[in-house]
Amino acid sequence: MSSDGSQQSVIYERDGVFVCSDSDGKPNNLYGGLLRIVEKSHGLVIEWLPIEETECHLVSENGSNEHQDWALVNTLSVGYKSSRNAGPDSVELKRNVRPRRPMTCDLVELKSFKVSGADHCHNWPYVTLIQKDGTTHPILNFHNGGMDEFLQQLDLYLNVKKSNKETGLFLVTDPKVEALQRSFNELQLFPERTADAVSVSPSCSRSSRHLSRNRMHRRQKFFRDPYAATLGGFSKVTNFLSEALLNTNSPTSRPDDEMVEILHNSFTGFDIGHLEEHDYEVISASELGALPKVSRGCPLTPEAWTMFLDSDGRIEDVQRLKEIIFRGGIVMSIRNEVWKFLLGYYDYDSTYKTRQDTKKKKVEDYFRMKLQWKSISSEQERRFSKFRDHKNIVDKDVTRTDRSHPSFAGEKNENIQLLYDILVTYCMYNFDLGYVQGMSDLLSPILVIMENEVDAFWCFASFMERVGHNFEMDQQGIKLQLKQLQVLLGYYDPEMMSYLESRDSDNLYFCFRWLLIIFKREFQFPDIMRLWEVLWTDLPCKNFHLLFCLAILDAEKHTLIENKFGFTEILKRMNDLSQHIPLEETLCKAEAIYLQIRECPNVPQMVRDVLGLPQFVDPNGSESTEDLFATNSASDLLETSTDDLGVPVRCRTMQTNREDLDPYSDSVVDRLCDNAIEQQYL
Repeated sequence: MSSDGSQQSVIYERDGVFVCSDSDGKPNNLYGGLLRIVEKSHGLVIEWLPIEETECHLVSENGSNEHQDWALVNTLSVGYKSSRNAGPDSVELKRNVRPRRPMTCDLVELKSFKVSGADHCHNWPYVTLIQKDGTTHPILNFHNGGMDEFLQQLDLYLNVKKSNKETGLFLVTDPKVEALQRSFNELQLFPERTADAVSVSPSCSRSSRHLSRNRMHRRQKFFRDPYAATLGGFSKVTNFLSEALLNTNSPTSRPDDEMVEILHNSFTGFDIGHLEEHDYEVISASELGALPKVSRGCPLTPEAWTMFLDSDGRIEDVQRLKEIIFRGGIVMSIRNEVWKFLLGYYDYDSTYKTRQDTKKKKVEDYFRMKLQWKSISSEQERRFSKFRDHKNIVDKDVTRTDRSHPSFAGEKNENIQLLYDILVTYCMYNFDLGYVQGMSDLLSPILVIMENEVDAFWCFASFMERVGHNFEMDQQGIKLQLKQLQVLLGYYDPEMMSYLESRDSDNLYFCFRWLLIIFKREFQFPDIMRLWEVLWTDLPCKNFHLLFCLAILDAEKHTLIENKFGFTEILKRMNDLSQHIPLEETLCKAEAIYLQIRECPNVPQMVRDVLGLPQFVDPNGSESTEDLFATNSASDLLETSTDDLGVPVRCRTMQTNREDLDPYSDSVVDRLCDNAIEQQYL
């Protein structure tokens, strides 16, 4: 009998299951609990219940991530603490932490689940449950074993099929639907090499909206790129039959107003208007080699940092300095100093003396601007509507910015007032832009690092020079980046782009928050600091943050496609990735994608423009990229296999892994990191 009086019986129960809602597997917030499968009146339910009375938790004795270095401690919570005098993985015991709420999932709502053993990202075997509506539950870590037993219980009540595309992904299927799907496949309704199949593609309407415009767009798109256009046509016809005949619940078309409403609900605190659709040109990828192996390096240490300073304080070998930061980031204790160079607060060729002069001038300039708005009387402000509106928005925004972080938690927190003062002063510094919701997210990590109002302001102002176009009222900056991301995805993975197009998600609106505030809400503070300093190096290419987006999408590809997620489910799934994206792994993949594209000679100019790659010139005088695509016939481009969803799959010629593509050579600083510092940080 449950607490609400309903009948229930426990089928499976396992203690020592911890819920982790962070990224990279670092146990910043681990909550112990009880995992159960319960039979209730309406069916079977998976439950995870926190064990509040036990208050069992974990702590590291030496800052290591290794499994054997963790021990049970009689506390409620544990977390990593970043301090200037501690190592990068030091641990802080937390008390008075709010208990985590229980987690429930009806078994009939389970769409798939991911399974993994202990690895470099997670110290324990874990399972991630994914529902039909795209909801992704927190990772379940089996500290005391028992994961196999849990999976065996699921297998008793579900029809589970292992994914052929992604290791560790298991799909929950309906045997009747599977049988009907096989029947359609055996009928071979859509043979690959028929003229009729090609002719269907231009006439497939995307939706009832703007029908004639879309048809014209598809004809133009087919003549520009028959391969990509036909992919979209095939996938749309297949999805229509799948949804109409198999009665799936994934809608393929959403009205603009409904889409905006969903975005508003997902991106609380941001002002998202109607982003108009782009008529982008999808470019087929030529044969890409295998994804090269890429590894990360040691962070820039105080010892290595001093080696870059000459006797007068100038930075020597700026390029090499940026390469080390790109490869491994910066140790916490020197971020306060190094960030000022990355963000342009100081010039790399400045000396100790000139930096003192620069600091003095910036202090004077800042307080002069602050005095300007502080001295505005209430009568003046009453007739200064634009300034008054900016102040009101800032006041609302700062009170809800990172309040769970120790630097901004609690009532009457001085740092909240500093956020307010800096942002209102920025309105005086940049009258044209003023303040837009989301800017406070960019300021808070900078203020934590700088620990100084003036330094935080000028570093924030420099950051806004990079990303200020994201906050312009016409949203042209975001629109451009979404279009560039469409170009990259359409070239690198036309199968993924075709699937998103068939689900009315090829506009990539689910990436809006990533781009707007540079992934701030997707990571916790230690990881977002590391990601930002990597991006500030501007290596290894222009728009590396778009390749980072591409790496995330690539990692989620099979989860989206094999679960047959529709518009709403895709949006929900991508939104639930927040705090669950493995940073280092994604950085490695993003760099590997760059190296893979860079080494391919037949890269279209549009892709080269996005990444800042030079125009390819063949020394043998062969055709240009555009000519190569133009000479391929439609029948040649349609020679492709088809997966079990009926989506054509581009066949790539796989080559051996190229491990020698690292563009960064060894140096004295490398050896210092590898030898003298490695034992301290690894």
